[in-house]
Amino acid sequence: MRMTSLVLGSILVASGLTILPCQSVSAAVKDAAANGFTVENTQVVPVDAETAWKALTQDVDRWWPKDHTWWGAASKLSIDARAGGCFCEIAGAQQAQHLTVTFVDPGKTLRMVGGLGPLQGMGLGGVVEFRLAPAEGGGTRITLYCRSGGYSPDDLGKFAPVVDKVQGLQLGGLADYLRKNAGKPAAKP
Repeated sequence: MRMTSLVLGSILVASGLTILPCQSVSAAVKDAAANGFTVENTQVVPVDAETAWKALTQDVDRWWPKDHTWWGAASKLSIDARAGGCFCEIAGAQQAQHLTVTFVDPGKTLRMVGGLGPLQGMGLGGVVEFRLAPAEGGGTRITLYCRSGGYSPDDLGKFAPVVDKVQGLQLGGLADYLRKNAGKPAAKP
């Protein structure tokens, strides 16, 4: 079972990704214990909440890092932003339901439950929540909150820093997409 620790711990190393410092970014492991953890990442983007919401829910395939999918460039990611909807990845016959949508307050909160990435295969579950709020000085503050836990023979608290970094990359993808497209007409669905 220590293999799961090694797999999860090497996600960032294997991806070859580097987290670069960025303005208006905050990341934190809020708590960590043997049975679970809470992490939170925040970015401020120069768009209103409606624009951020549309990108979050309708353009996920354009901003989610492809090296953090099961099937890479062959994958198509989507979020069906309604209660019971799916955060899914489809690559032909290969398909994954990453999370299930449980709460939608458009422009404010998207809450999903399940096990994201390797946590799913470990039998762990949790909540992933995107929170959007007006940022001081303009724009939108997007917070990606994650609380995961469950039974594991491994100390789940040790996974928290890795999950925090991976979620920072995921939220960073959304923020970068919004910054690059600020002021441009919205893409047609």
